[in-house]
Amino acid sequence: MNDIHLLSGAYALGALGDLEEARLEGHLVQCPECTEEVRSLRETAALLAEDLATTPPPELRGAVLDEISRVRPLPPVVPQLRRRAMARLLPLLVAAAVLVVGTGVLAWRPWSSQDMAPTAVPTAAERVLQADDAVRAVVDLGEAGRATVVRSASENRAVIVTERMAAPPEGKVFQVWLQTPDDDMVPAAVMAPVPDQTVLLDGDAAEAVGAGITLEPEGGSPSPTTEPIALFDLA
Repeated sequence: MNDIHLLSGAYALGALGDLEEARLEGHLVQCPECTEEVRSLRETAALLAEDLATTPPPELRGAVLDEISRVRPLPPVVPQLRRRAMARLLPLLVAAAVLVVGTGVLAWRPWSSQDMAPTAVPTAAERVLQADDAVRAVVDLGEAGRATVVRSASENRAVIVTERMAAPPEGKVFQVWLQTPDDDMVPAAVMAPVPDQTVLLDGDAAEAVGAGITLEPEGGSPSPTTEPIALFDLA
């Protein structure tokens, strides 16, 4: 799928694989319009899920997810997000509808709320990425990739999102640190050796004034043993 915007509907419904989810989350940290669109789609899906009752045949879910890949979003216009969210969800819900005929009544129901309701609950990382007070710091590593740290004081958490990140040397790992107001570097995460990922960081992010990435022995270190390859200003 070449157009990253096409993934937002499937992301809102929790229908992406790990790789596509990481790609979209990397895009969301740079695109407030798409972030707001995902939030709006989730809210709309949650409202529609409240009255769901009938469980349709399993093959309908596959048909709906296939339909998602064909839905092209309108150009982002923030004031029209609520209307656009309903317009984008409507064909998906129609595709999932189940017609129930009985006692002269014709009714339709999407798939059960048990399937859809969990997708409307943002993860801790998503809450950070979508927070109104989110602060973003981006470091371009050239051919080694790109890394973005997003910190939300209200959530007291931070997230690092990598794109096209080069793998560390054998026996080494990239470790992320949060910098305290006293300039101490506190371990926050040991990153997996994959190019695109979104990692929720440990530690008191609300008080952090910065973050950094160092190359450490496999398994990580209690304190940095090398010079940082990237520093992020969160002050």
